[in-house]
Amino acid sequence: MRMHRKSNLDERLYACRDILTVSDLSDKNMQRSAQIKEYIDFEKIFKNNNPIRLEIGCGKGKFVCETAEQNPDINFVACEKISNVLIDALELAKEKGLKNVYFLNCAAEVLSKYFNTESVEKIYLNFSNPLPKEGYKKQRLTHPKFLEIYRGILTLHGQIIQKTDDKSFYLFSLESYKQSGYKILSTCEDLKNNPVKGDVETEHEKLFKSQGKAIYRIVAEVE
Repeated sequence: MRMHRKSNLDERLYACRDILTVSDLSDKNMQRSAQIKEYIDFEKIFKNNNPIRLEIGCGKGKFVCETAEQNPDINFVACEKISNVLIDALELAKEKGLKNVYFLNCAAEVLSKYFNTESVEKIYLNFSNPLPKEGYKKQRLTHPKFLEIYRGILTLHGQIIQKTDDKSFYLFSLESYKQSGYKILSTCEDLKNNPVKGDVETEHEKLFKSQGKAIYRIVAEVE
């Protein structure tokens, strides 16, 4: 079902323009678009050279905003391709007065358009759409084609931290990391009963835990 467009969306996005880059994807060829570089000067934006972490698919922003509050000496960039969802994250960051969070309204396919090589120390993939149908597997955010994009922007020994409630997606992701030359640092198949210190609970995670679903977690590293 199509999501109802939020009221005054364009005006609200404009009010958050100081913490937002909106991707111009008039060229539907994502691969070609990603080759036209428009690197963002994050040192200028954040006014420091602190490490950068990236959340891909930030939803309404609970995870990135709370994690940024806990880590004021780290800069966070949150990517979300659906502006109708992203506006909630933008306004939450504004409400909290966060100075170490910035947002990208773009698809994961074009991240290398905006991030220079080896510029991100960690990537968070929180409850990405598992896209269970076989015909959609190349669109899963842990498919090798995406892992190659992430490798290009992650630092040496940079990490991907993934959480999902979908066991099939978890197993698919594990295999993808291995195929793509990532080192698996840790796995957890019951995060609810094995919490990780400092790991912020997302909106989806809270719901899934209340439903008794298992939460899976992977930490993979670029070698």
